[in-house]
Amino acid sequence: MDRDEIDEYVDRCQQLIESSPQMDEENTKVKLIQPFLELLGWDLYSTEVALEYTVPMASGSTHVDYALLIGDSPVVFVEAKPVRSTLTDSEVRQLRSYMRQELDTDWGILTNGKSFEVLTKNQQNGGEEVSVVQFDLDDLAENPGVLELLTKESIRSGKSDEIAEQVAQTNRAIRHLQENEDSVTEAAADAVESEVGELTIDLGEQAREFVQNLVSVLREQRQFVSEAPPADSDTSPRDSNTDPQETGSETQGYVIQFSDGKRIPERGAEIHTKQNQNMGAAVDYLIAEYDLLSVVDVPYVTPRARTKCTINSEPTHPNGDDMRLPYELVDDSYLETALNTRSKQSRLRRLAEHVGLSVEFSGEW
Repeated sequence: MDRDEIDEYVDRCQQLIESSPQMDEENTKVKLIQPFLELLGWDLYSTEVALEYTVPMASGSTHVDYALLIGDSPVVFVEAKPVRSTLTDSEVRQLRSYMRQELDTDWGILTNGKSFEVLTKNQQNGGEEVSVVQFDLDDLAENPGVLELLTKESIRSGKSDEIAEQVAQTNRAIRHLQENEDSVTEAAADAVESEVGELTIDLGEQAREFVQNLVSVLREQRQFVSEAPPADSDTSPRDSNTDPQETGSETQGYVIQFSDGKRIPERGAEIHTKQNQNMGAAVDYLIAEYDLLSVVDVPYVTPRARTKCTINSEPTHPNGDDMRLPYELVDDSYLETALNTRSKQSRLRRLAEHVGLSVEFSGEW
């Protein structure tokens, strides 16, 4: 796909959302969602896109906002919500039920124009509809490759199925490593000891760090994808910037742990309840202790972001746009923090790597 076309789409949508954050559903469809479908290669003015497509249900029938068709068969259902709303699990379940009624509909997209969740039928699990990708406009700015999953050509050729399986495999690996960290760590340590014998280092600690780093590498490889919750999850709306409740537990808040032992916030310190506060504190630490800004260029632009920067001497981007939520750093430069959770984590990992550190996230992350 053309990168300039994607950048233009993202910038236009972000400007529309900033100027009209309470946009209703009809305006969201026309101004945000229909241009998205066109970006994917679907012709809105042809028979391959059906509006208010009738879906037969056991109790009668209902309608899905858009059906994308190849020939006479609907292959993708798109359910639209107003930009002012937050995508919820009940809406995901609703879309799953629509997809279940049409044998040829292997894909579903739930979106409010700024956040997107993609469902597909897992053929290895009886065709159950599962969530494989969640992303938003910021993710598209940095990782436009996610759109390859949804283009008309990819769906027509079957390439989308291949990408979805790769994503699912990566998610399964991450989930397994996280849920079984102790046993995998022990197995890795035992394997090394059986090969080389006893060592003078803490092999268990090194093995655990290896497992944690492997999870980080898998996340970086996958980048724009989140570990979707189980299909039956009844969690609250998927707003990654919602503040956690202040319970006083150390598992609450947004905890950042650097490989040199630095923890933000320090144990026993006041718990930050906003992601941007901890992100800013982490970058301040890298500047103060590792002279970060002597090893990166300012403005610091992450790979493929091009028009958007992470750090600048002024609260603006290289293209002149204002940063949406600038954090003033210890050296009087500015950090862009108006990002979703995954983008914050990704940018902190890249910054830490510049000074030879790795980073892990816990608590409410």
